[in-house]
Amino acid sequence: QVQLVESGGGLVQPGESLRLSCAGSGFGLDRFAIGWFRQAPGKEREGVSCISGNDDSTTYRDGVKGRFTISRDNAKGTVTLQMNSLKPEDTAVYYCATDWSFYCAGYLLWSDHGTWGQGTQVTVSS
Repeated sequence: QVQLVESGGGLVQPGESLRLSCAGSGFGLDRFAIGWFRQAPGKEREGVSCISGNDDSTTYRDGVKGRFTISRDNAKGTVTLQMNSLKPEDTAVYYCATDWSFYCAGYLLWSDHGTWGQGTQVTVSS
């Protein structure tokens, strides 16, 4: 079955960093737009960042731009989310997803379709 797999989550203190990775099971992610999302307990899932499949243009939600960086490793066929200066409000389960298109426009609506990973837990706490 086609699926995405996230890795790299963990428990860190405020101000520390984590690097999340998204990989396809049996396929590379170099051709598609890939989005990162997160969901904290009791809250709706929200978009964090997206990288396009055609030109690797990127978008970030308010509050993470300047701290988070999304990038693609074409050789490995993976997408990473480098998270620096982490804050307690970043605590959530982080998911990656694709709608199999080249574009990030409308990526906040991907919950209705596409392919999602199982998530990786990020906890930021003193």
